[in-house]
Amino acid sequence: MDGSPLPLTRVLVIDDSVLVRRVVTRALEREPTIEVVGAARNGRTAVAKAKALRPDVVVLDSEVAATDGFATLDELRRSQPELHAVIFNDVAERTLVGNVGLPVRGATSFAFKPRADGIGLSEGQVLTELMPAFRRLGAHAPRAQALRAPAPRAHVPRAPDPDRPTRTSHFGGSLPRTAGPFAVIVIAVSTGGPDALAEVLGRFPADLPVPVLVVQHMPPGFTRLLAERLDRRAAVSVVEASAGEAVQAGHVYIAPGGRHMALARTQGRIVVALNDGPRENSCRPAADVLFRSAAELYRELVLAVVLTGMGTDGLRGAETVRAAGGWVVAQTQSTSTIGSMPGAVAAAGLANTVVRLEELGHALTAHALRSSDAGHGS
Repeated sequence: MDGSPLPLTRVLVIDDSVLVRRVVTRALEREPTIEVVGAARNGRTAVAKAKALRPDVVVLDSEVAATDGFATLDELRRSQPELHAVIFNDVAERTLVGNVGLPVRGATSFAFKPRADGIGLSEGQVLTELMPAFRRLGAHAPRAQALRAPAPRAHVPRAPDPDRPTRTSHFGGSLPRTAGPFAVIVIAVSTGGPDALAEVLGRFPADLPVPVLVVQHMPPGFTRLLAERLDRRAAVSVVEASAGEAVQAGHVYIAPGGRHMALARTQGRIVVALNDGPRENSCRPAADVLFRSAAELYRELVLAVVLTGMGTDGLRGAETVRAAGGWVVAQTQSTSTIGSMPGAVAAAGLANTVVRLEELGHALTAHALRSSDAGHGS
């Protein structure tokens, strides 16, 4: 270490409101690791400034003058494919419908724009909403450093069951015969999640004999529309989870944005439990919360899956699943939009298997069906 400061994260702010541009710029400039390099009032100006300024992150409303924000993202990604983008709007329903595949089009995180109450936006409010989105990106470090940093190995698993394999293996199309049977599948996913979930869930048959619970890092409003989009494309039923509903085989439950999702036993049934507890890994919902509760109730019958995403959510939860005797699968980093989440699990020695995205759906289905044959389906 030579003591020189790390490069700043360079941010371009895009919004058609001069007030919003000013407040967001001032708010972000409070952060010592962020440099706002410019602002733009419409898509055409934004594309030109991005080419000249080469920001690491753009913060933009999904509706900006001259061209909509998604078209702007498409143009930005053509010239800067690694550019991070934070969608910052008030999540109007008309904006979201049909656009839940935001990460596919370049958006890698989301934040709510506080509504002006006649006084105007507060810099403090803006920071409260935006900084969790930046942490989900890993954007406090410059983009190249954030994406290339080695996955952490801080959480070393407890000694595994000696009868279960401990080495991480790479499989094409199936999990090892020693895996399972399973009674539940729990999934952690973040950046790139809508595409990854469409691929995995799209391979599940309608009669999948186990329930599936998913934590996708998204704010409120997005998760319901994501569930509706996936439900139209998958044979299994996909819903945004509701508190107290019993989990059923052949159903996929997506944690509501802004709320932790866990599992609980009530009157002999396993039901969804939602709570507003503190953020974990800068996230709510957090996959670690779901994984812990699944391991407590299902023990060795848990199949935990960690898909594409920035950060380390799912790491501690995977450790809990392994300690309970369950099985952990990680997506390959090469098939992930961002490989931090699955990479951290694999680097910590917690992944029993590492599977390519296009093979995961079939692999999980095969072992769910074997679980049904063994009499362990839900």
